[in-house]
Amino acid sequence: MIDSRNPDELAPAVRAMAEAFIAVCKAQGIDLVITSTYRDAEKQDALYALGRTKPGKVVTNAKGGQSFHNWRVAFDAVPLRGGKPVWNTRGDDGKLWEKIGAIGEAVGLEWGGRWKKFPDYPHFQCTNGRSLADFQKGEAHE
Repeated sequence: MIDSRNPDELAPAVRAMAEAFIAVCKAQGIDLVITSTYRDAEKQDALYALGRTKPGKVVTNAKGGQSFHNWRVAFDAVPLRGGKPVWNTRGDDGKLWEKIGAIGEAVGLEWGGRWKKFPDYPHFQCTNGRSLADFQKGEAHE
């Protein structure tokens, strides 16, 4: 069974970057937990349904096959404070997210918190410049 929080479900190069990212955060006193790595199309479609055809808040604009999570090159992580996840992105919590995002970028990851449309603070990915279309056509290999 696939554990969608397990870094081993990421492509090897992305897993190494995720591990380096977590280690640098830890060295700076920031505890992180990975909340999602690989998602198959069915799980992605279920997330896409939230806030649309199922109760809940919209959490993604990507259907199955349209997320880098589906290709094992993306993961979500959240900082912990007192053992509890920090989802707020405003005020002092926003400064924490900015620090985490900068650390992710420093190890070579793209941070979803920089996206102009639908910023995704917990999202980190490494596509090496390859587009979603490259992955969908099978032209992007790790």
